[in-house]
Parts: sequence; structure tokens; C-alpha cells
Amino acid sequence: MNWTVYILECADGSLYTGITTDLARRIAEHEAGQGARYTHGRGPFQLKHKERCKNRAEASKREISIKALSRTRKLALISQQTLTVPGS
Repeated sequence: MNWTVYILECADGSLYTGITTDLARRIAEHEAGQGARYTHGRGPFQLKHKERCKNRAEASKREISIKALSRTRKLALISQQTLTVPGS
């Protein structure tokens, strides 16, 4: 099963990082207020970054490493993807 690590930008400009096996479903859950507690009332959301991982363990480790980054480094990660993967 493939896992995805993702970063959402909330309407208030904050960034949320999570993992899922179904990105479209998970974003819909966030939009419906059924996602993580942090995202309640912070929508709408924009997907800013995504990475595929082989398994949950790899995805969880990557999520933790992204969450440990400063906002500046997260924004650099997002802009790096935008430059290297147009249309994502």
C-alpha cells in the first residue's frame, strides 16, 4: 500500500502536515471538519506538497522530519517541489 505525506496550507496561512493512503479522501475529511483537530475551522485548504512513501513507517518518519522543520524550511520544500514538479 502506498502512503502519501502531504502539506496543506490553511486559510489562516498556517501549514499542516499529515499522512494518508488516500489523499483526496483525506483532504475532503479536513474540509468537512472531520480531519485532524488542528485543521478544524482553518479551511479551506490548499495542497502545497506531497511525497509518496512505500509504507506507513516510512511515511511517519518523513512526517516527523517535516514537522520538525521551521516554517521557512517548509516553504523552501514547497517551492522546491513547485519548481521541479510543475502542475503538482
